[in-house]
Amino acid sequence: MSFRWGIAGTGAIANGFADALGRLPDAELVAVGSRHRRSADEFGEKFGIPPRRRYGSYEDLAADDGVDVVYVATPASHHHRHTLLFLRAGRAVLCEKPFALDADQAAEMVATAQAEGRFLMEAMWSRFLPAYVRLRELVAADAIGTVVAVEGDFGFRFPATPGERLFDPARGGGALLDLGVYPVSLASMLLGEPDQVTASGQLGKTGVDELVAVLMGYRTGAVAVAKASLLAGFTCTARITGTHGSIELPAMMHCPDELVVRGLAGTDRLVLPAAHDTPDTIESSPGGAGTRDRAGGGLHHQVRHVHDRLRAGHLESDVMPLAESVSVMRTLDTVRAHIGLRYPPIGLEPPSPRLPARPPATTHEEQGT
Repeated sequence: MSFRWGIAGTGAIANGFADALGRLPDAELVAVGSRHRRSADEFGEKFGIPPRRRYGSYEDLAADDGVDVVYVATPASHHHRHTLLFLRAGRAVLCEKPFALDADQAAEMVATAQAEGRFLMEAMWSRFLPAYVRLRELVAADAIGTVVAVEGDFGFRFPATPGERLFDPARGGGALLDLGVYPVSLASMLLGEPDQVTASGQLGKTGVDELVAVLMGYRTGAVAVAKASLLAGFTCTARITGTHGSIELPAMMHCPDELVVRGLAGTDRLVLPAAHDTPDTIESSPGGAGTRDRAGGGLHHQVRHVHDRLRAGHLESDVMPLAESVSVMRTLDTVRAHIGLRYPPIGLEPPSPRLPARPPATTHEEQGT
């Protein structure tokens, strides 16, 4: 059984995702939607999508009954609107991180998925990488004892360009949602939702947060620290400390190729390439590390998980649960309140139309391809 994917958006992450789909024999990229037909045509030409399924609007993509799952890769400001659009059209949805702009939006997305009986997941791709899978296994096996601290930072120096997405509050720009969500989500994965959140940050001339530090506290006594920046380069690493050891995620902490495990018996360095399925696939293509084995940089792991959940008839992930996506947004909401970060009023566009949902096509003839 294969799954027919549509992609909403044509930016860099959409291109990477399309590359990743090409690695999986049970994934078909059949349609793309954009605000402009020209960008949809360029994307479709690159990835072999038929001209008649290159759409110049997201509504037209939503109406395509030959699509089973839509990957929402539009700016963060539109994740809520577009996710609702596709869910109400009868599509399963994988929505790029950050899941939404705030917890209220996230909760409505979850409620809509449940009401429509459709699969929904936040595309927090780190969770599905080999290093993160092994990290969870090590913590569950008590390899470092009880986790008492999680630290992570993610930052680069970007030129403050007005109108560029990262510096545009109208598109959900800023360090927190684009970069800080990774260490905050890592802390959530290991410690759950914090009981106390404090934060300090610096807002730039365009109104977005250019530097932010978050301190999270838990009833267990554990703590977590997350830092993000558009002003300066950070180490882009993470460290999980337990009562008798630690695990380090080298740069880049959101897609590490290895783990450094320090325990009572010594130090182990585990090689777990993010872009590969197993270390022995590195040399599997002619000429060495083959481009197909690296395509998408590791985004294919989450796609395989989505396929497994859909085949099993589940409506959400057990690795990135919907309730956790909402709780992470609650944490980020608290951070924004502390640093005075506000986005322009949401909902200026007309509501997403409710399209009639029909059962997805089951053959290529029904798709018309």
